[in-house]
Amino acid sequence: MDKAGERLDRFLARQVPELTRSHIQKLIERGDVRVAGKVQKAGYKARGGEEVSVTLPAPEMTAILPEAIPLDILYEDADIIVVNKARGMVVHPAAGVTTGTLVNALLAHCDDLSGINGEIRPGIVHRLDKDTSGVMVCAKNDRAHVALAEQIKAKTARRTYVSIVHGNIAEESGTIKGAIGRHPTERKQMAIVAGGKPAVTHFRVLERFGAFTLVECRLETGRTHQIRVHMTSIGHPLVGDPKYGKRKHPFAALITGQALHSQSLDLIHPATGEAMHFEAPLPRDMAAILEELRKR
Repeated sequence: MDKAGERLDRFLARQVPELTRSHIQKLIERGDVRVAGKVQKAGYKARGGEEVSVTLPAPEMTAILPEAIPLDILYEDADIIVVNKARGMVVHPAAGVTTGTLVNALLAHCDDLSGINGEIRPGIVHRLDKDTSGVMVCAKNDRAHVALAEQIKAKTARRTYVSIVHGNIAEESGTIKGAIGRHPTERKQMAIVAGGKPAVTHFRVLERFGAFTLVECRLETGRTHQIRVHMTSIGHPLVGDPKYGKRKHPFAALITGQALHSQSLDLIHPATGEAMHFEAPLPRDMAAILEELRKR
């Protein structure tokens, strides 16, 4: 625990924003949380520097059922399936969300998916935020899953995004470096923080509109909300971003969520060794914003 005098439950709420305060208190009451090896109460006050361990029980979820949800499939074979994920679709089930996800759709479409990530995330090698659209690759077997995960870790799989941001970026291109971790005060946000995980985003201006800019972003790492946090850190938050963007913007009627699209993915096929390139066309909402900007 890094702040002397902070309550144990508040510390955990700050560190693990996915859990509600009531869930955290239940974990503490059950003895699943230990401070320096000892079970403590929710109101325990930190001395500073103590090690906190949390044992999370296996998620209690009903069986994830296949759902006949339409998929925009860019490519498919016996090992992988590449889809253009729609904005607004959650990638995999989580607490409170067990239907309507990409996994539900994949289970209905595919005979089999890799099991490395368990029953809740079958086939999922990497993910996109709910309100980020675009290219995603999923694994149909464990061999493919391992190979794809290694490519992502080794940065040989290249992911390119396009986004519409606020402001006129001065540079034509650049690189943003900033370690990303949990926001120190906002439980559901990420931020550039000391002790965070290293993160690198390369950007290139594609088109300028005065008060807005169309940007291409290439990820060197894949941290949670990375592009959204990094672009905000240089003063250019994404249009429509509910967590990091400006609350008011002139395109609220055109888009729900951040104007961010996973445009392309380059990888080596896990079975054939073939270099492959996949692209997803810009979604209608972002295309409508660009049309409006070009009219101005």
